[in-house]
Amino acid sequence: MLNNAICLSADSSGGGGTHIPGGPSSPELRRAKHIGIAAVSPEGSALCYRELFRYAIHHVGEKGHPTVSMHGEPFEEYLAAIVRDDWHTIGELLLKSARALKAAGAEFCICPDNLAQNGIHLIESVSPLPWLTMTEMVTHAVAKDGRKIIGLIGTNMVMHGSPYQALLGLEGIKVIVPEKGDADVLNTIIFGELVHGDVLPESRARIINITEKLKAKGAEGLILAFSEGALVIDSYNSPLPIYDPVGLLAHGALARSTGTVAR
Repeated sequence: MLNNAICLSADSSGGGGTHIPGGPSSPELRRAKHIGIAAVSPEGSALCYRELFRYAIHHVGEKGHPTVSMHGEPFEEYLAAIVRDDWHTIGELLLKSARALKAAGAEFCICPDNLAQNGIHLIESVSPLPWLTMTEMVTHAVAKDGRKIIGLIGTNMVMHGSPYQALLGLEGIKVIVPEKGDADVLNTIIFGELVHGDVLPESRARIINITEKLKAKGAEGLILAFSEGALVIDSYNSPLPIYDPVGLLAHGALARSTGTVAR
């Protein structure tokens, strides 16, 4: 990961491309807000930037995209803090990124990492930038669809200690997770393969099988609560409708930045 903020897209001038009334190319709306990405998982962060660009093309057109900057402290430092269950260090790492992104001109932050969402809440009050979180975006999408029982897969710490459960519970939505044996398999696949960008066919088959078990228990949809989820399961091979937090966060960030799509 890079230790300095880098500008990944800098076209916010508008003009040309597909015009959307009230969009960035319209004189009645100011330029798109500069988005800051606090990177944790390299794969998840890359997927988030890709999704931002895809959504921008679809909703804004070829011009008028927001500026996007990314900053990440070394991934190994996050992993070491996770092993120690040291959320204050995770929060401090995120705060370093927020400060760097503020210096780069960002106007708000996102972090496309499910586990790190807990750290965001620890530093929001002292952060130089406001945060848009995955948990907000996912809860909004699941509730909007009227789901009452939702499956959630990810690392052990996310499945059993995630802020998703609290927010979804407030909406009257029950969260179910895999049994311990399947949860341990998921944890091994994520940390042993997916964070490195590796996807083995047998691992994909195991994850789909675990999803089928959640469906049999009554799950009406599936939250991919690991940032690399899109590498292994999608709407074509999933037995359940998918809620991808990385994609939903990217969509929400574009909405906040441009004002052209609803959250």
